[in-house]
Amino acid sequence: MAASTITERPVHRVENLVSDEDQHILNMTPDEARRRLLADDAARVLDIRGSFALVARDGERVRLARSLSRPLRYFLAKEAAGPLLVVADRIDAIHRFLAAEGYTNQFHPTYTRMVPAHHVTEIALVGCPDPNPRYTRFFTPAMATLPADLDLIGRRYVEAALAEIHTWLDAVPPEEPLGVLFSGGLDSGALLLCLHDALLQRQESPARLKAFTLSVAGGGADAAQARRFLRETGLEFLLEEIDGPADGLDPRDAVRAIEDYKPRDVECATVGLALLAGIRERYPAWSWLFDGDGGDENLKDYPIEENTELTIRSVVSNRMLYQEGWGVDAIKHSLTYSGGLSRGCVRGHAPARRYGFRLVSPYTSPNEIAVAEGIPFYAISSGSHERLYALKGEVLSRGIRQVLGRELPVFAKRRFQHGAMENEAFDALFSGDTERYRGYFLAQYAPRA
Repeated sequence: MAASTITERPVHRVENLVSDEDQHILNMTPDEARRRLLADDAARVLDIRGSFALVARDGERVRLARSLSRPLRYFLAKEAAGPLLVVADRIDAIHRFLAAEGYTNQFHPTYTRMVPAHHVTEIALVGCPDPNPRYTRFFTPAMATLPADLDLIGRRYVEAALAEIHTWLDAVPPEEPLGVLFSGGLDSGALLLCLHDALLQRQESPARLKAFTLSVAGGGADAAQARRFLRETGLEFLLEEIDGPADGLDPRDAVRAIEDYKPRDVECATVGLALLAGIRERYPAWSWLFDGDGGDENLKDYPIEENTELTIRSVVSNRMLYQEGWGVDAIKHSLTYSGGLSRGCVRGHAPARRYGFRLVSPYTSPNEIAVAEGIPFYAISSGSHERLYALKGEVLSRGIRQVLGRELPVFAKRRFQHGAMENEAFDALFSGDTERYRGYFLAQYAPRA
C-alpha cells in the first residue's frame, strides 16, 4: 500500500474523517462507545446500540469497529514522520484527503481496507507494504439453539424487531415523520406493520408514517403489490407512490455511489437512488427512513442455485454466512470489501447518505440476528431448498399474528429492482456484467492524460 522503505514502527498520525455527528448511537455518547472499543473485552462493543462507525486510539493501539448496516474503511500512507492511517466511510473521501495532503501517488482504491462487521480491527504496529490488522470478534451468536417450533421462532423474531424499532423511536423526536421503503414484500411489510403498531403502543399518531413505493415510468409489479398489501391490512392511507422516470436511472451513477460493482448491489442501488431522489424532491426536510435490509440474510432467503459456490449445507452450517461472507480468515474474504451484507450494506447506506436521510435497518441489529442464528434451519428444511425458501413467510406471518394480532399478506418473493419496473426495462438497463461495473468504478481513479 505504501512504499517499501517503511519499516515497522507505530502509527504516527490517525485522521478520522467520520464525525461524531455521523454516529447514530442510541444508548451512550461517542466517547463512551470509544472507551468500550478500547476495553480488553471486545464483547463490550456489543453494548453499543444503534448505528456506528468508530475509531479509537490509545497510544500505539488503533481500534476500529462498525455496525453491519454501514461501512468503515481505512488506508495506510507513508509520511516522512511515519505511517499515516486515514479512516473514512467512503473510498472517495480517503482519496480526496490524500490528494489534499499531496499523497495521490500512493493511492489506489483496491489498497483501501474495509473494517469487517462484528469484529474489532486492531492496528498496533504497521509494517510495509500493508498493515497487519488483528481481528477480534465481538458478536458470536449461538446457532440452532431454538426448537423447530415455527410459532415460537416467529414470535421471538418479531418481538426482537419490535423491540429494536422501539429503541430507535425513543431517539426520534415525536414530531419527525417516518418513512418505510416499501414494496409490499415480507420484510418491508412486516416492518411497516411493526412500526404502525409501535406508534399506537406509544400513543403517537400513525399519520406520521408513510410507505414509499417506487414505480419506474408507471411500470413494475411492486406498486400494485403495495396497494394490495395495504388494502388487505386496512392501511391504504399510508401509501405514497413515487414515480421514477426511466431516463433517471443510471447504473454507472449507482457504481459511483456505492463504490462497488457486484451486479445485484448495483441494481438495488440504482432503483434505490431513484426512490430516494423522488422522496427528497417531494419532501425536502424529511430525515428518517426505515428499510428491510438484512431480512433475506437473516432467514437465508436467497436462491442457492444462483451461486455455484453454495450448497444448502454450507448456507445453514456457516455462522452468519449471508451477513459476513466466508469470514475474515477465509481465502475468499475480500480485504477491500469484506463479504456478505458486511460488504453489501452500501446498497442502502450510500444512496441514503447522498440524499441526506437517516436510514434505519432493524433486521441488521445483533439482537435480531441472534434470534435468526438460533433457528435450526437444517432440521426445519431437511435439506430441501423449497422448505428453506418457504421459511421466511412462515416465520414472519406466524410472528406478526402472535405479536401484533394481525395477518401478514404473503406474496411471491421478488427483488426490489425487479419489482420497480417492467422486465423489458430492467433487461435494457442492467447488463449484469461484473467486469463492466468494475471498469466503471476503477475508471474514476485512472490517470488522466
